[in-house]
Amino acid sequence: MSAPISSETVRALQYGPSAPLLLDVRRAEAYASAGTTIAGALRRDPAALDSWQHELPRGRMIVVACAHGHEMSQQTAAALRAEGFDARYLTGGIQGWQDQGEPMLRQRPDLGVPGDVPSRWVTRARPKIDRIACPWLLRRFIDPLAEIIFVPADEVRLYAHETGAIPFDVPDVAFSHVGEQCSFDAFLAAFELDAAGLVQLGRIVRGADTARPELAPQAAGLLAISLGYSVLLEDDQRWLAKGIELYDALWAWISRAQDEVHTWRPVQAA
Repeated sequence: MSAPISSETVRALQYGPSAPLLLDVRRAEAYASAGTTIAGALRRDPAALDSWQHELPRGRMIVVACAHGHEMSQQTAAALRAEGFDARYLTGGIQGWQDQGEPMLRQRPDLGVPGDVPSRWVTRARPKIDRIACPWLLRRFIDPLAEIIFVPADEVRLYAHETGAIPFDVPDVAFSHVGEQCSFDAFLAAFELDAAGLVQLGRIVRGADTARPELAPQAAGLLAISLGYSVLLEDDQRWLAKGIELYDALWAWISRAQDEVHTWRPVQAA
């Protein structure tokens, strides 16, 4: 038997230690014609479940979504549960998710992100701001399985040419600085990620990355912490892992904790 889960519950879990893996299981024609999907969802063909279910992580909740939360997602979730997965179907489906204003993603197979296989990205080594923020955005909102490669600056284009990896945060590529905008802004625009929280995060990243701390009160702090981590961690992949946690925390504050005011109020002795 399949089990339902609401958009509200998914949103509450999505960027924490119990984050579910989202799967878009619409039929190929419906997926292609829609042009959008849930931000952070993987595309999987429900008719080929036997060929990909072994790739799914055990012990992690799987949330399956189709157009409206009916037959396709319920059947796929039930089949996965029968195989021992903690699989749920999204009530209301992708349309319900979108109607509630949850983040959606513009499909961009033309830019090397097909949705059904992991994308590969390459950028300059020794990242600081943009080159950590962009991979976080990729992993959380675009392609959870995205592979991020760091190479010396003068090797980025050669690596991209030889491997098919998508270069970013280098001059004259699709995902880079344009005018006062940074590479993070380029990702937001290309994938039409326009949720209010991401727009706010974009200002923080831009302020930290382009020496304009006046753009957001948090920009100077992000710059200081990022530079500190880049000094402490010489291994770029270790810094990326820490950076993912850093941006998860920043996103949690944007999403759920901005209204909290912290003051010192010790308990008064009787």
